[in-house]
Formats: sequence, C-alpha cells, structure tokens
Amino acid sequence: MAEIMNLKRSSGNPATGTAASMPAAGREQTAVLDEAHLGDIRGALGTIPQHDLGQRRSWWARLLTLLAIIGPGLIVMVGDNDAGGVATYAQAGQNYGLSLLWTLPLLIPVLVVNQEMVVRLGAVTGVGHARLIKERFGKFWGAFSVGDLFILNFLTIVTEFIGVSLSLGYFGVSAYVAVPLAALGLVIMTATGSFRRWERFMLVFVAANFLVIPLAIFSHPHAGPVVHALFVPGVKGGFTSTSVLLIIAIVGTTVAPWQLFFQQSNVVDKRITPRWINYERTDTWIGSVVVVVAAAAFIITAAFAFGHTPLSGKFTDAGGVARGLDRFIGHDAGALFAILLLNASIIGAAAVTLATSYALADVFGAKHSLHRGFRDAKGFYGSFAAMVAVAAGIVIIPGAPLGLITTGVQALAGVLLPSATVFLLLLCNDPEVLGPWVNRPWLNAVASVIVSVLLALSMVLMATTLFPTLDVALLTAILGAILGAGILGAGAHAAFRRIRPRRGETDTGKSASPERTEHPSHADEPRESWRMPPLALLGRPAWSRGRKIGMYALRGYLIAAVVLLIVKAIQLGVAK
Repeated sequence: MAEIMNLKRSSGNPATGTAASMPAAGREQTAVLDEAHLGDIRGALGTIPQHDLGQRRSWWARLLTLLAIIGPGLIVMVGDNDAGGVATYAQAGQNYGLSLLWTLPLLIPVLVVNQEMVVRLGAVTGVGHARLIKERFGKFWGAFSVGDLFILNFLTIVTEFIGVSLSLGYFGVSAYVAVPLAALGLVIMTATGSFRRWERFMLVFVAANFLVIPLAIFSHPHAGPVVHALFVPGVKGGFTSTSVLLIIAIVGTTVAPWQLFFQQSNVVDKRITPRWINYERTDTWIGSVVVVVAAAAFIITAAFAFGHTPLSGKFTDAGGVARGLDRFIGHDAGALFAILLLNASIIGAAAVTLATSYALADVFGAKHSLHRGFRDAKGFYGSFAAMVAVAAGIVIIPGAPLGLITTGVQALAGVLLPSATVFLLLLCNDPEVLGPWVNRPWLNAVASVIVSVLLALSMVLMATTLFPTLDVALLTAILGAILGAGILGAGAHAAFRRIRPRRGETDTGKSASPERTEHPSHADEPRESWRMPPLALLGRPAWSRGRKIGMYALRGYLIAAVVLLIVKAIQLGVAK
C-alpha cells in the first residue's frame, strides 16, 4: 500500500540536505539529537522523501500527503480512549445517565489547543517534550515534570492491564494467562525496529475503535435526549464532590498529560518538519473529533442500557458493565463492549508506555527511535519492557480495587494537567525555541482560560473533600465568577497595553525600540524551513521573581490537590 501511495515527487537536490540541515541565515545545525530522527517520512499509509519540496496543487496530492503524515495525532487521541477512559465514560452513563454528556464537546478545543502546540514544538525543534523542559528550565523542573509524568503514566499502564484482565475475563480467560500474553504482545509489537510497522499496528487498533458505533446502536438511543444533554449542562442529582470527581476524571482521561509527551516525540520520530505542520494539525483535528465521538458513544450506551434497571447508579468496574450489557441488551452487546475494552487497553498501554520511554530517553540522552532495533536502542526498549512487566505483575495480584484505581488515576491526570499545560505555554512563548512559530496572543488567551478552568475544578474537589457538606453548586458559581472577572481583567490589561504609547515611541507612532524584535536566527528565513538551533547554543530563559513564586505556588498546590484526591479515593473505597 505504501508503494502505491508513495509520494516521491522530490524537486530538491539531495546534495543540499534536509530542511533541517540546509544553510539558512548562516546556520547549518539543528537540535535533533538522534540521527534516526532525520530522513524520509515512512508512514503507515505512504512515504514522503526527505528532500521533497514539491507543491501539492491538487486535492488528490494533498490527500496522499495527509495519508503519509497521518498517525501521531490520530493515535494519541484514540489512545486516550484507553481502558480508564472506557471505564470512566461507562461510569458516567451508568451512574449519571446522559447528564455529563455536555462535558465532551467542551473538550474538543482543549484537545486541539494543547496538542497543536506540541505539534509545533516537535516539528520545529526536533526534540522531545521532556528534553526541552530540562534544557530550558533546569534539572529541578525537568525532574518535577518527568517525575510526575512517570508516576502518573505508570499508574495509567496499570489501569490498561486492568482493562485487559476484565475484558478477557468476560470470555472466561484467566488474568494469569491474559495479562502476561498481552504484555508480551505489546513488547513484540513495539520493538520491531520499524516505525512504519509499529504505526500500522496502531492504525488497526484505531480502526477497531469504530466498533463503538454499532455498540451504541444496540442500546436503542433516542436523539432528542442526546442532543439536549450535549448542549445543556447539568448533573443528575446535582453537583456533589463525587460528581465533580467524575467530571475531573472525564477531563483527565480525555485530555491527559502523557499526550503532550507522546505526540511531540512521535512527531519527531516520524521525521515531520515545519513544512508538514498543517497536515499534522489536520491529523490532530481528525483525532480529536474521533475521540470525543467515541467517548459520547460509550456514555450513551451505558445511559440507555442501564437507565431503568437495577444497575442504574451502581457502577463497579468495566467488567461489570460488560456483564450488565449482556444481561439487559444481549450477549452481542456485552461481547462487543469487552472487545472494545481490550482494544482500548492495548492501544492505551502502547501509547502511554511509549510516551514514558520517549521521556526517559530524552532526559538521559539515550537513543530513542522506533526506527532503531532492540540492539541499537537497548535503554529505550528496555524501559518499555520493564514498565509493561511490572504493571502487568501488579494487576494479577488478587484483591485490588480495580474500579476505584481506574477512576482515581483518571482524576489524578485531570489534577496534574494544569501543570503540564503551564510548561507547554512557557515553551510555546519562547522565541529561542520556536522563533517565528511562537504562540499568537489569542492562543495564549485560550490556553490560559483552559488552565484556569482546570485549576478551578481541582479547587472544588479539594474544598469538598475537606468540607463534605459544602454547597458545590454555590462554590462552583463563586469560582466561575472569580474566573470570569480575572479573564476580563487580563483582557482589559492586554488591550490597554496594546493601545498605550510605548516608551521610546516616535511622533509618527513607530517605536524606536520595539517591544518585540525579530529573532536574529529567523529574520531572513522562510517560516516553514526554520528549525531550532542546537540546545547548547540557546541562552537559558530568565524567570522573573513573580513567575518563580507562581510556579512554586502551583507546585505546592498540586501536591496538596494530589494528597486530597487520594483521601477522596480512600473515602469512596471505604464507603463501598
């Protein structure tokens, strides 16, 4: 198939080098750390030569190019509908009906904004997310970021094997057989030494994700209530600390921190450069729509299947959902849900574990590319195999509260997401890193609103954990009003700064010393060929005292939020 769709229409001279290495403004080097990250783009559905500079004038040529590029965005999004995601969406439908469906459309801009930023970072810098944080902000913040990621990702991998155990358990397969076989299959599938082969495996799982559509049809949904729930916010039974925990879990499972690390490193590994950014943006848009549609289908299925049954409001775990569908809809529905859970578990485990291996190799400077074989990247594949083995071993320990672990991990992802987004924003506003690709003001505004909303949600969770009798609706309204006032104030301040005459402005209105000058390394260079220089040549960004205080305050707050989340999870476990 790749040969049929091969896009070898190169009009450049191979002797001139890649866009990453072509001389521009006197610069011939980039920050790419592993030579395996340079070369032809060999995607699952096509190839683009390294020196391809040809124009795509027809829709057919653009489609073939998109097929070659597509992968990182689609895989990261569908991988986010993992075992924890399936369980969380099913819990939302079983316990709250359609009343939480409105959260999903709101997550599309969050997904697109966050992941578009890492697309630019990957394509322009050629360096993984973890390495950028370490090099630009120092070892302390690098350890903070990667440490949080490692803990969260490892727990997430555990939930993926919980999904494997529950899904194959539905068919009578023992966890002692299912989990080790799945772990072995994951390692074999990843350590093939071929990026194209790995991506083809992933796209098979992506295609299987669409089985959720016939599953939703089996539950006989009604369009009217679904449309109403999508656009009218509300919570069945009212806002409580438990429902807020589930909302945070929905956010955390749909927009998880590991996605940032995975997609940026996967874009680098696929050898996508600034020339192909718009195609990768399209890949990300497609993936964000697919993931939200699938999430909605799971909620709709559980809501209509259990709405008027004794199991309404009595979610236990994903295995219980499969058995409940078997009981109230039919064996085909239960089997299809179990297959979807298995599929979600495998693609989720593959993506999350790979994101962690990418990050660890980035920090320690090890070779890390799916283009390399096991012998050529032992540390990279070794860390992957070790995490899979340990996580699988934990799952087969008898007596673990699997459903509670799954929900808690998704909520933890939602709590830690603001921190990951703050680092992302700092990097995307660093002209040394992105040059002409830095964020536009409107994008910073949208991202700031996203971070503020996520922090407000975690504050509600903290407050209701400390004070269980607190009026959640009133607290949410107060925090919303404060958030709205803050956003309006920040907008007014930004507008005032834009219209206020700057110091040094001449009588003609032109500033003698502009507030923002063109970065010297991209002053005369086309935007699509600009790449970040080697990291060693970049100056460390200076942080103001206010920024340092804010970052340390955020760190302290997140520690407190995580502790209280654990307390809340224990409370729910004891209540059961």
